[in-house]
Amino acid sequence: MRPFAAERYRQIFDRRIPEQLRTLSHIKRFMERLVGDLGFRRELSENINAPRFVSDRYGIEVDPMEMLPLWRGTHLKYRFKPECASWPLAVMWDEYIREMLHHRDLLRDEGEMSRVNPRFHAWRERQIRRCNEELGGSAMSVTHPVIAFELSEGCSIGCWFCGLSAGRFKGYYEYSEEHAELWRGVVGVASEMFGSAARTGFCYWATDPMDNPQYDRFLFDYYQITGALPQTTTAAPLKDQALTRRVLELFRRYRTVTNRFSVLSTTHLNQIHAAFSPEELMGVELILQGKEALTAKAFAGRARERKEKLRDANKDDAIGVPERNHTTIACVSGFLVNMLRGRVQLVTPVPGSSRWPLGYRVVAEHFFRTANEFHDGLQRIIDQHMFACLPPDLPIRFRRDLHYEAGIPHFHLRSRNMQHRVIDNLAPLSVGDLIAGGNCTASELVRRITADGRGVLAIADLLDKLYSAGLIEEDLDDCFVSQASKDLPGRIEAANRAAPNMRVDHAEPR
Repeated sequence: MRPFAAERYRQIFDRRIPEQLRTLSHIKRFMERLVGDLGFRRELSENINAPRFVSDRYGIEVDPMEMLPLWRGTHLKYRFKPECASWPLAVMWDEYIREMLHHRDLLRDEGEMSRVNPRFHAWRERQIRRCNEELGGSAMSVTHPVIAFELSEGCSIGCWFCGLSAGRFKGYYEYSEEHAELWRGVVGVASEMFGSAARTGFCYWATDPMDNPQYDRFLFDYYQITGALPQTTTAAPLKDQALTRRVLELFRRYRTVTNRFSVLSTTHLNQIHAAFSPEELMGVELILQGKEALTAKAFAGRARERKEKLRDANKDDAIGVPERNHTTIACVSGFLVNMLRGRVQLVTPVPGSSRWPLGYRVVAEHFFRTANEFHDGLQRIIDQHMFACLPPDLPIRFRRDLHYEAGIPHFHLRSRNMQHRVIDNLAPLSVGDLIAGGNCTASELVRRITADGRGVLAIADLLDKLYSAGLIEEDLDDCFVSQASKDLPGRIEAANRAAPNMRVDHAEPR
């Protein structure tokens, strides 16, 4: 990441003295128990006037009475208010969380590529604007990294709620001399083509990074080439504790982004807390996924499948109800690279649906065997699918999630959380009606509206503004899906060529 963002992140820790960090780590552990452990919440309720008894029993060395606005119902109204100063630990925690959220926003800005790759930049900016309207509760947490890598095939965990429906674990990309050379070449190409935006990348997707026992070596290469240590998210931090500790040591040394552990149950939470001290987990966000946790699941992937099956059977979900407003766990607006298959895809988040059930759209795909082929594939995808301005010869219509309302002299477009009012008096014919009809290309629309040659520039400017705002549909009727079907034999052949890259150890049942 850019020095500014990296430095801002390090300052979150460096500007605090060790005792403050230690206190924060224990507040963090308290909050993890509060959100993820029903038994802990019950004990607090039963000891409402003596909560220190509960925190001491869990090895949490802070006084809950000094942070009442974080947990006691009668005091929640004081949180983020001047009165909260009476509870210094609550103030300390909220200040830390504000800094972390600000850093999350800086990470989104790290993908800026207006100079180094303007076509990619324009495409990503449109996806960000679209996602801000389409994704509901998921939108704010999506930072739109420009690239992600899979270093395994499938996942050994098999979480029932997996938003990406990860397949059964089949093997990992071994850090052999040949593979390491290709890996460094691929990361180098990304760094060359995307500049500092490549620092937003990470090394997992529909995989668990701890399924690759040499995962930390790939991370270190990434840091050496880009200057940023990728974030690690794992549901298996206890699978190979030596590997997990090597990853945490990389964080301690380079400290550029917070890691994450997915916690699958209260028992899992107990095990993680027993294995790692609060101080050791200061740089790790625990994503509390157990059935007792006060967190919702994205309505995508296996969680979506489960909910629909239960709905069809007229049954309630006893494990947990996905929150419909949390629409996807996908975050990349850019390239998804599978090193085992030698495959690169252009992807972007969308709400989970029957069309895109995994919560991301696949725009294009290419296979590679060398770093040069990887470079050429990226460039071909950029040239063919990332448009700097509205393509004149493709169908033009509003995004399918937008509700169009005609009007004079404006028309309106409404999404799930935003409304646009657009001027529509530039010509005798309505621009909005023609786009909503979806029966012409951009060039045909301009010709129909400006038959006498007047107002061409004004109409073209309006169309470009609508396009840049992300209001024009870019997912054009299975254009990739249809092409992917035609290319299936070639894709299978390319996947088979990549098969020697896979190291198969075992496959665990879900």
